Amino acid sequence: MSGEQQARPPWQQVPALLSKVPRIPAVTRRRVKDAPRAGGPSGPPAGLGGNDARLGTRLEDGLAVLQVQRSLGADGGAGYRLLGWCGDLSVSCPAGPTRRAAPAVRLANLRQENGAYPSEVLRAIRLWSGNQPELVRWINRIRSRHGDALRVIICDDTGYELPWELLWLPADGEKGLSAGLLGALVVVVRWTTVRDVGLGLPHRIGDCHGRVLGYLHKDMADDSMVFTRYAHRLHLEMTPFLQALDTELDRTGLVYLGCHGGYGDSVTHLTLGDRTWAEFDGETMLVLRRDRSLVCLNACHSGRFVDNSAQGEEALRGFAELFLRKGAGGCIVTAGKVGDIEARLLVRQLMHEVAARPQSPVTRTLRSFRARAVDEFGSLTDIPSVRDDDGRIDRVGQKRVLRLLSTFMFHFYGHPDTTLRLSEGGTRAAGGREGW
Repeated sequence: MSGEQQARPPWQQVPALLSKVPRIPAVTRRRVKDAPRAGGPSGPPAGLGGNDARLGTRLEDGLAVLQVQRSLGADGGAGYRLLGWCGDLSVSCPAGPTRRAAPAVRLANLRQENGAYPSEVLRAIRLWSGNQPELVRWINRIRSRHGDALRVIICDDTGYELPWELLWLPADGEKGLSAGLLGALVVVVRWTTVRDVGLGLPHRIGDCHGRVLGYLHKDMADDSMVFTRYAHRLHLEMTPFLQALDTELDRTGLVYLGCHGGYGDSVTHLTLGDRTWAEFDGETMLVLRRDRSLVCLNACHSGRFVDNSAQGEEALRGFAELFLRKGAGGCIVTAGKVGDIEARLLVRQLMHEVAARPQSPVTRTLRSFRARAVDEFGSLTDIPSVRDDDGRIDRVGQKRVLRLLSTFMFHFYGHPDTTLRLSEGGTRAAGGREGW
């Protein structure tokens, strides 16, 4: 699914046989007694793309915000600080020796040439999680207070690609809390600074309803099977799809792109299908602004950001920010490169479940999707080794870990109570040349 041509690492060469809550209110200031304890960072967020949400922002009961901001440690080394609040429970962690960029825990490391083995990535994430004790204790405190009603908004503008959904949480028997991975235990959404719009936290619940409007690369035309029972207009060419994003008269609930994605060290290397980030940025996409449609990007690297200082701005740019700025009610994106077969199966399954639960927030469906993957994996304390006792790569074990990690690659940007209600009606609509 990637625009990058890369060799497959040895472990991937597997024989076929192995094969409703009110909106967040406007910003108000807390009473002094509700504010976080003195000594925490204050003022504008530091680093690239600082989100303008503040620790003084009062939230709905059961909503929590975790801000992750670039910052320098005491030794001058680049890292990040953590600022979290949920009612009167807060956490503040300065940058330090265990809060660095941590490139070894990026899910994008999977499936690259000479990429890390999945089991090693999972072990690295476990170690990284163990280095965040203050954060983990805070999360367990708010889990205990709010239970299933807890929803966490993670505002991460660092560009470090930290895998927050995979943060390991310990059990707490006294509080009745089970151990597991954050994104499988709690509703988690991501947010980023949306340029030129002036949004801090996601300020509106996405009520995405209507028909499906989509683009499918010919390699992924089978994705259309997910939408056969719903009113849909799908295109096999990009130009008529982009035209429809301005001219479609029927209300659109979901905008879906199934295509290859490209990524590099500058914004010029970000692509969806055969179009660059800048070419998408030049489109008006009036349908998104009118209908606040949910956008799903079934494309490798679609959830990754790049530092755009090469084009003269201190900002992170990516497709999630682009579609949110164009008016999307939420975005489902991918944090790395997912194999073609696995991606089609996983995304089809996820979208089928999201569409089949119109009364349930997308985020709860995504949490259940991840939780089921954890159950299928088995005990998280039993991570397969890279090699067996004969020194051979445990390909079956690596595939098992990869499937778990792939499930956590799907991130949601938007309000945690966003829903999707697709219009019934399987009649195929003309979708441009070779579309339906």
